[in-house]
Amino acid sequence: MGPISRQLQRIRPQGQRAAGRIGSITAQVLGDGPFLRHVHRFERQLAKVLAAALIVVLFVATAELLITLVAQLFGRGSHWFGEDMTRFLDQILALLIALEVLQNLTAYLRDHVVQIELVLITALTALARKVIVMPEGMLKTPGELAGLGVAVLALASAYWLVRQSHISRTPTRTEPASGFPERDRSPQPGDAGQV
Repeated sequence: MGPISRQLQRIRPQGQRAAGRIGSITAQVLGDGPFLRHVHRFERQLAKVLAAALIVVLFVATAELLITLVAQLFGRGSHWFGEDMTRFLDQILALLIALEVLQNLTAYLRDHVVQIELVLITALTALARKVIVMPEGMLKTPGELAGLGVAVLALASAYWLVRQSHISRTPTRTEPASGFPERDRSPQPGDAGQV
């Protein structure tokens, strides 16, 4: 064996170790697990930012609603059975929808899943807002009213189906089975005092 082949034999294991380290680093950086962890971390941070922004919006909208209410009550004489009441109900329902969206975000942060029941309830509330408080610019043609009715029925049916699937599903055990909480006090054969 010549000097060149001895050097190649020495270099080859070093190259293989270096290639193994590069492959390991590549797997750590570009592998599915690390990539998914980064995506999951980004989703959680984004959900936190959205929840914080929604809290600010809810706070400002509630303050604005209360200021408007106080101004209406102590200001000029308002007609609460007319446009003022409709506007007030519209603002309250909009706040309820924002609260439900915040519940969706916090449920996602807590359970790491989007809960379909909350999404359907939010959609039902938004649709009910359109039905209860018809916007001024909306044409109230029979076709549009029938469309709203079909949408309400579809969402209510979807919600009912989801609830039924949750009710009929057998509960899963989340903790290990344990023995009886108390010792059996019935007389056993061979106990003292038995005849």
